[in-house]
Amino acid sequence: MSGILTALTSDHRRAVRIAESAQAAAGVITLARFHEWFAERRKGDVSRVERVPLDALDRWGTDPATGDIRHDSGRFFVVTGLAAEVAGAPVPAWTQPILLQPEIGILGILAKEIDGVLHFLMQAKNEPGNPGGVEISPTVQATRSNYTRVHQGAPVPYLDFFRDTRRHHVVADVLQSEQGAWFFQKRNRNIIVETTDEVEPLEGFVWLTLGQLHALLAGDTVVNMDARTVLSCLPFSGVGLSSSYPSPPSGSSGPSGDEEFRQSVLRSCSEEFAGLHDIGDILSWITETRSGHEVGARRVPLREAELWHRDEEAIRHESGLFFRVIGVEVESGHREVARWSQPLVEPIGVGVNAFVVKRVDGVLHALVHAGVQPGYLDVLELGPTVRCTPGNYAWLPEAARPPFLDEVLAAPPERIRFSSVLSEEGGRFYGARNRYLVVEADADHAPDPGPDYRWLTLHQLVGLLRHSHYVNVEARSLVACLHSLAGRPA
Repeated sequence: MSGILTALTSDHRRAVRIAESAQAAAGVITLARFHEWFAERRKGDVSRVERVPLDALDRWGTDPATGDIRHDSGRFFVVTGLAAEVAGAPVPAWTQPILLQPEIGILGILAKEIDGVLHFLMQAKNEPGNPGGVEISPTVQATRSNYTRVHQGAPVPYLDFFRDTRRHHVVADVLQSEQGAWFFQKRNRNIIVETTDEVEPLEGFVWLTLGQLHALLAGDTVVNMDARTVLSCLPFSGVGLSSSYPSPPSGSSGPSGDEEFRQSVLRSCSEEFAGLHDIGDILSWITETRSGHEVGARRVPLREAELWHRDEEAIRHESGLFFRVIGVEVESGHREVARWSQPLVEPIGVGVNAFVVKRVDGVLHALVHAGVQPGYLDVLELGPTVRCTPGNYAWLPEAARPPFLDEVLAAPPERIRFSSVLSEEGGRFYGARNRYLVVEADADHAPDPGPDYRWLTLHQLVGLLRHSHYVNVEARSLVACLHSLAGRPA
């Protein structure tokens, strides 16, 4: 019994320390100084990224039998084909190019208590597909091919903290999926390790509080996808968590523009506030929904992807929509390798990833969608209420249009609680951007949203994030964005 109480006390203290860091507007540097440093990094770390024909990619070749594109080392990733079938869907069968990257990478953030406040060591990292150049990334963001130095480049800084955690405290460690529309069964290890060692930040690294990171999420293309997914895995929930935040003076307005809304976010993080559904019912619903979908996904040769055509410059859909596979040549003075070339997936248009939220008895709930993607390892994962690129529906059947898309696109400004254009993983995607939105609806909105939707609290989502293959990468970004609304520093 004492062991259980000790664990509960430890978990509570950890949640409180995370909450205290989320309230810290200043750490070892101020946000003003950070922005100066970040501007200097963006000015000084500039990569030359030039589009080149797919046949001109150095060390990449096309298999004459299949049309697949692969690296001559046999590592990194392969551009191959996928045949998907989803029984009963508006588009029941299709083929497409997809990225096959079976190796598991490390997305790791190093944490340390500095002057009594938890800080996180973040890296200013440039990727060839980043729309704005340098973005804030995890301490370590590396594929297995990178950190085992297949490219014969420089070693990855701080890697040992995540490969041998015995001397440190593991805050979170879980395998999470990546984009199921573009990757086939891709997973990365999302890990946060706290150390008591003295750690000096190398050039291009900076210690930030969680509150500072939350403030930066409001800026377009500042915090990258890999940082967002790792931050979402923080155990930012617990009994009594809302009481860790001070109440503002009477009559004042909170950082989100509505103090009552902020309090509803805090209650949503606090486990003593129940949700509309208990966790047993949620897990049963996920299992039942997975069991009820008949989904087939199998690899096929890239040249068998119907309606997709390759020319000298790219592989593209005949409609001109969805995405292209392009080739780039990269030169960078701040990477493990100074020059390389590779394929990238270039999405067509800016996507929309949105949570519709509502307050139920003062507790914020997010409407999640149990969505099927052909690249998922286990049929479906919980995603945003809306996850799509609206322009694609000019070609797709009307029935494929997401149920809540029009509501999100027409939301008045006073209903939009969060809005930021954020990039996706720039190491595989070129200029991939989505507008991330949190849109508040009335308390009586969508009481029965349909069999593939459920209203969940934030602490329920955080609980699911302790396990693999429950919450998809877009929803994880939105969880991080929702946590930022608990109290952004000024």
